Amino acid sequence: TEGEIDEIDPRQALDRLTREPFLVVHAEFTARRLALGRRDVPRPGPQLFDLLDLFGFVHPARDCLPTPVGLLRLLGLISETDDPVSADDLAALLPNAAERLLKTLMHPALPGRTRAAAIAERMTEGGWPWGPAVIAALADVRKADPRATRSLQRGLDVWEDLDPWEDRAPAGPPASRPINPRAVEDRLDELRGPDSEERQGQRNFAQSASLAFAPREAVDRPHLVLAEAGTGIGKTLGYLAPASVWAETNRGAVWISTYTKNLQRQLDQELNRLYPDPEEKAEKAVVRKGRENYLCLLNYEEQAGRTGLGPGAVTAGLIARWILATRDGDMVGGDLPGWLSARLQGGGLTDRRGECVYAACPHYRKCFIEKAVRKSRHAEIVVANHALVMTQSALEAALPKQAAKRPESASTDGPAGNAEDELPSEATARLRLVFDEGHHLFDAADSAFAAYLSGREAAELRRWIRGNDGQRRRRSRGLEDRLSDLVADSDEALTRLNEAVRLAAALPAAGWLARVKEGQAQGATERFLAALYRQVQARSADGGPFDLECEPQPLLDDLPEAADELKDRLKHLAFTLDELARELRRQLDDEASDLETQTRIRLDAAARGLERRARVTLPAWVSMLEALHNQAPQEFVDWFTIERQFGQDADVGYRRHWRDPTLPFAEAVLRPAHGVLITSATLRDTRPADRRATEPTDIGAPDDVPIASAEIEDDASWVSAELRTGTQHLALQPRHSFTPSPFDYAAQSRIFIVRDVSRNDPNAIASAYRELFLAAGGGALGLFTAVHRLRQVHERIVSALEAEGLSLYGQHVDGLNTSTLVDIFRAERHACLLGTDAVRDGIDVPGDSLRMIVFDRTPWPRPDILHKARRELFGVGRYDDMLTRLRLKQAFGRLIRARKDRGVFILLDSRLPSRLTDAFPPEVEIERVGLAHAIEEARRFLNPSQN
Repeated sequence: TEGEIDEIDPRQALDRLTREPFLVVHAEFTARRLALGRRDVPRPGPQLFDLLDLFGFVHPARDCLPTPVGLLRLLGLISETDDPVSADDLAALLPNAAERLLKTLMHPALPGRTRAAAIAERMTEGGWPWGPAVIAALADVRKADPRATRSLQRGLDVWEDLDPWEDRAPAGPPASRPINPRAVEDRLDELRGPDSEERQGQRNFAQSASLAFAPREAVDRPHLVLAEAGTGIGKTLGYLAPASVWAETNRGAVWISTYTKNLQRQLDQELNRLYPDPEEKAEKAVVRKGRENYLCLLNYEEQAGRTGLGPGAVTAGLIARWILATRDGDMVGGDLPGWLSARLQGGGLTDRRGECVYAACPHYRKCFIEKAVRKSRHAEIVVANHALVMTQSALEAALPKQAAKRPESASTDGPAGNAEDELPSEATARLRLVFDEGHHLFDAADSAFAAYLSGREAAELRRWIRGNDGQRRRRSRGLEDRLSDLVADSDEALTRLNEAVRLAAALPAAGWLARVKEGQAQGATERFLAALYRQVQARSADGGPFDLECEPQPLLDDLPEAADELKDRLKHLAFTLDELARELRRQLDDEASDLETQTRIRLDAAARGLERRARVTLPAWVSMLEALHNQAPQEFVDWFTIERQFGQDADVGYRRHWRDPTLPFAEAVLRPAHGVLITSATLRDTRPADRRATEPTDIGAPDDVPIASAEIEDDASWVSAELRTGTQHLALQPRHSFTPSPFDYAAQSRIFIVRDVSRNDPNAIASAYRELFLAAGGGALGLFTAVHRLRQVHERIVSALEAEGLSLYGQHVDGLNTSTLVDIFRAERHACLLGTDAVRDGIDVPGDSLRMIVFDRTPWPRPDILHKARRELFGVGRYDDMLTRLRLKQAFGRLIRARKDRGVFILLDSRLPSRLTDAFPPEVEIERVGLAHAIEEARRFLNPSQN
């Protein structure tokens, strides 16, 4: 109350934080920082005045770095160039931040103040410390209309204020006109702006990318371009230029797919250059993700209705404010602030459970997901992700061709149904594709085209069919509750529905894992999983906190009988679900003239959900179980696994992956397309024999395409790129384009391999990180191949770095998502960050904020059963080396992002083979030195003015 600033021990501060009303920025994160690595982090007291809560209420859907510096800069209380000299200065400015936010709330021009007042009253009843001040700031609303906020129950029903979407006539297929190379040049100039630096490499890349947009000349022969563009080329604008010109010329859509959310967000920001008018951007560009990323209004209504007087009301109120301000309802990587997303902790607001009732939902006409789908049908640029593109393509390819096999004992009465009734396809919109982060296509396809029969997956299917078995929460209803009114007039459909519910009892019920482990299995699936669990334990070595696995053959004695029993149950279930889907399709056909639009939508959506499980999921499980009597088909790799989280068993299952997952990717995604560009900074594995670059040559483009300066490499250097992207499976071979980085790596970077740090001594590794980070003065990124080593290092060095004024952040430690951690790291020049492969790939931190990378050890691939099988297919040691070189290449690529950057790359592993050093730029000398020498040389190189 007197404005005094106390300097006390962190543990005392943490204790007071749970009891006293302090002014803080991000209470949960502050508690973690004060805990200094303690595992028992107390929850902050409810009386804390968290400025992020106030900011999120006043400026919803506007992200803010969850730090005092981030907040104060965003509010204009310190400038972007200010480097606060002390924590005292920051603390003294926090009351100013509160005052500025409350004054903003008082401004009559602020939109939505009436609804804000109603939400604030609800949050205040829930104990929000800011409530009285916020209500006072909105007092004029109550005075003008006393009834506006009288109903606290109404405060959170913000769906009433949303605008509904409207259907539009189909856009029709795009044309196939070629694009003018000069138009691409002009578009690139427009995107870069008049004062931008001239980049000839970017122009070369843009013209190379244009080849993917040529008119297709034959069925199943898409134009394919593999384009490696070194760091600093500016490939995002390089492919946006031809993509946008093609979209305008042909009235079609170009789908741009990424692997990481970081790049997807960056792409969305770059689209502001193409569409500077927000309304035009909203019309012509859309970000598409799976429906599990978007807020479900029905889930939110249910949660808001359950929220009592407590902290839940505060979070619900902040989400309510965000719902009214969000652009598209994306809760994962969209405009929901990262600090607020972390607070939800899987609160069930997204549609993760496959229970969408579509037109039967009271919020269907305002649904964020439906809006995004409809926008993408008329957009010019659709920014998606690899998983969505592959999953949709796989379903579109599979559902029309597959049908559930009829068990011998099943009835054969009735027509076969109409095989043409399938998923409403977006395949015609995905004729032109750009895959950025193309080096991740193999891994994305590996996940998208795999099958997993596990306790968790089977229990989810049971819940989808049977609901929560007596627990009557609305959003956990089973098929009977969702479909009974639709099939009430069809005896056949009712029979199939009841049979499906009965058969689903063979799937795992709640508490299945404990029963499986204790030998108390109930039902066919649990009996199979129990036998599988015993086999994995018997055949695998103790993996500590890691997953356990074993090959299926030879089976334990009781496994064949359990597998056969489960196989028969799943066959009958698949047939029953498929017959139910056929009945719904038949109802759509027979009653076409009588059905209301809403009923048609519900019938179609229900049939699609049934078909997906009956014709894709369950047949894959049946095929796996049948293979247990023999060997798995040659194209697959099968194994049993016990998944572990933090050393505890979490799931038990049977996995099947393609040996080469790019084969189904090529068939389902590449072959139907007209043109595909696959690009990355690390597509090729450049071995020593491949490092000779030829003279610049033409790559087969039309004569009027000026791309002769693109460097073309020996064909051998593209073997790995074609292997990892699936292009080798198509008849028309891809065109290759390589545009080197413009950076002078010899002058801008140093590489050290430290030879005297024990890789198995946590204290030695932590000491090395500490001294290297101190030598850099911050701006250091620590990369790890295992989460447990990251945590060990963080716990050992956080206090020492904090004492020297260096903030240390950690993935899997600080409770923030990766994007938020990277944003903080980028904004704070003296911060350090520890992370794993999610940080290694796809982040962009130019400038002085990243000047050192320390890798704990050589990132060899994990030698599991799947990797062993792929080594046999792709070349044993060569395959291991290729993956490791590409990971090192990707990590080094994070270091130098601009011409003025300087950086040091350090590997704490003396066992790095010389053949792997080809991952690094050939002009940079690789020095194998002791730790002391690396520390001194890093300090000299990064601080030349002090030498």
